[in-house]
Amino acid sequence: MRSLWGWIQAGYLRLIEPIIEWFVSRRVSPNVITTVGTGFACLAALFFATGHISTAGWTLGLTAFFDVVDGIVARRTGRSSVFGAFYDSTLDRVSDGALFAGLTYFYASATPHHSMTMVTIAITGLIATFLTSYTRARAEALGVDMKGVGALERPERVTLLAAPQAFFGLALDGWILTSVVTLLAAAAVLTFVQRVRHVARSTVVPRVTV
Repeated sequence: MRSLWGWIQAGYLRLIEPIIEWFVSRRVSPNVITTVGTGFACLAALFFATGHISTAGWTLGLTAFFDVVDGIVARRTGRSSVFGAFYDSTLDRVSDGALFAGLTYFYASATPHHSMTMVTIAITGLIATFLTSYTRARAEALGVDMKGVGALERPERVTLLAAPQAFFGLALDGWILTSVVTLLAAAAVLTFVQRVRHVARSTVVPRVTV
């Protein structure tokens, strides 16, 4: 699965390389790119909330583009900074929160797809997604290596929430969207548990026998 995802990423980077070079040649600020990407994520959240699922998927696809480009532009222009990393991570949380809030509203509103079960799942996904980010940040601050720990990282989450919805919208009576949201919530909970267990194992002090 990881190797397949790496192959997809490599192909995508080759595809958008001319656009990256355009940003680099004009020395566009990475923080501006990050901000614009977050704006598109919030717009996608609004589309999710109002039931324009296919439009939300395509809009969120633009967010994935900006998520990739900002870091590359920062490195190539020599503008990587501690604040830039902090700003990018913070706005990622804004995007995550907005998207799950939009989905929660969609399932809570009086539509043919109203479902309190899905409201609960979406809220669970929202909380678990924030917890996965917090556990990683807190663990790394304590010196615990968290690389590769977790079921799904943010790029995979955004791709799953964007691509199927862009192409299928509410096809099959919304079953595709429901499945994706459920999968994302379950993966977020699993990732949270995995990271807590990893930190617990990594910080256990071995007993010294005399």
